[in-house]
Amino acid sequence: MRRLLTGEVLLLSGFLVAAAVTVLLVLPGPPAATSTAAPTTSDQDLLIKVRQAGLWEIPTGQQAQQRALSRRVKDVGRHLVEDHLKLDKEVIAVASRLGVVLPSQPSADQQRWMAQLSTKSGAAYDRDFANLLRAAHGKVFSVIALVRAGTRNDEIRRFAQKSNAFVLKHMTLLESTGLVDYDALPEPPTPSPAPAALAADSRRDNQ
Repeated sequence: MRRLLTGEVLLLSGFLVAAAVTVLLVLPGPPAATSTAAPTTSDQDLLIKVRQAGLWEIPTGQQAQQRALSRRVKDVGRHLVEDHLKLDKEVIAVASRLGVVLPSQPSADQQRWMAQLSTKSGAAYDRDFANLLRAAHGKVFSVIALVRAGTRNDEIRRFAQKSNAFVLKHMTLLESTGLVDYDALPEPPTPSPAPAALAADSRRDNQ
């Protein structure tokens, strides 16, 4: 009898341990840390720049489908229009939730680029389209990356990540035309000198 009771106790103990493990596996872990910090001036600037990008790239992409000589440039213009229509809706929604006022027209530089393209056609249009848009994407790409790296606001972080993916895609598309003059693009910033301690460690490692 004592042997049966001992077996039942051991069996019950096994069930209790298994149940405890199951509960631990099923229960959700602690929630991820979130931040609802008010948007900084950098956060707001990101939303404004993405909005303005759409305000000139959508009509310019539509124009490219009519004026461009290259089939590839026409296709790139179509992709820019499709992507910026989606991104434009999102930036308006995010800005509305965060109380950020967005512009309703492109920047002065963007308006000048649009005017320049409007005087071109054929191969000259293709070349200016690829180079003006590639240079513009390079500028906004660095802005988005810096905001994504340091923003304290969750919505801005998510939006910056999505925006960066679009901008990188567009840079790649524009480069695929074979018309981008890379020598005309701004030089990357000069790397900061390594701290003395790190430089000393590096020298020791190489000895």
